[in-house]
Amino acid sequence: MNEEKTAQKTPEAPKGVAQSQPPKGSFLANLAFNIILPVFILSKLSGDDSLGPSLSIVFALMFPIGYGLWDLRQSGKINPFSVLGVVSVFLTGGISLLELDPKYIAIKEAAIPAMIGIAVLFTQRTRFPLVKTLILNAQLVRVEALYEALAQKGMTAMFEKRMGQASIIVAGSFFVSSVLNYVLAKIILVSPPGTTEFSEELGKMTALSYPVIALPSMVILMLAIWFVFSQIKKLTGESLETFLVDQDKP
Repeated sequence: MNEEKTAQKTPEAPKGVAQSQPPKGSFLANLAFNIILPVFILSKLSGDDSLGPSLSIVFALMFPIGYGLWDLRQSGKINPFSVLGVVSVFLTGGISLLELDPKYIAIKEAAIPAMIGIAVLFTQRTRFPLVKTLILNAQLVRVEALYEALAQKGMTAMFEKRMGQASIIVAGSFFVSSVLNYVLAKIILVSPPGTTEFSEELGKMTALSYPVIALPSMVILMLAIWFVFSQIKKLTGESLETFLVDQDKP
């Protein structure tokens, strides 16, 4: 009987925990193709003596779209965040080239992160919580060992509660980003579409979006990850390193 009990299957990690390594994008490549090159083209080459307002927008958007599609192909699977990024760029280009009211770009800039925030909260009530998929990745964390330790301490339910709180933090970061995106677009995009001034303003908005929006959102996301990892140590009584995957092992 004792042997049978010993042979019983250890607690499994709930569904929704990532079992494959997320695609790794180069930070410098992301910065170059999504920020630096588009900003340079829109700011320096949008005059009538160069590419002009319309062509400068086309060439500027080719870089983030091309890099996004390449990243999707390299990852081997569809990444919802990459898809949203490509869609967002397509919408920006379409609105600009059709010379629609700049308010639509502001609405689009606010809608994308707001949709992600809503998705984070919605999936928390499903079998596949988005935040758990992002943070408890099997390439970083030994998920089964973690849940076995939580079960032994009777802390599994408490840990799930803490993951829910982390989801609220992450969703909040996207909602903050949504508001900042809208305000930034409304302040900067004041010229009529189809003009050199509008292209330059679009470049300025792109340049400012990183320090004004991306960095604060990233800080909040890092706080959420720190919160989850600190709870692992608190609830299991073990150090975080105990549950990290040994990257030196094949």
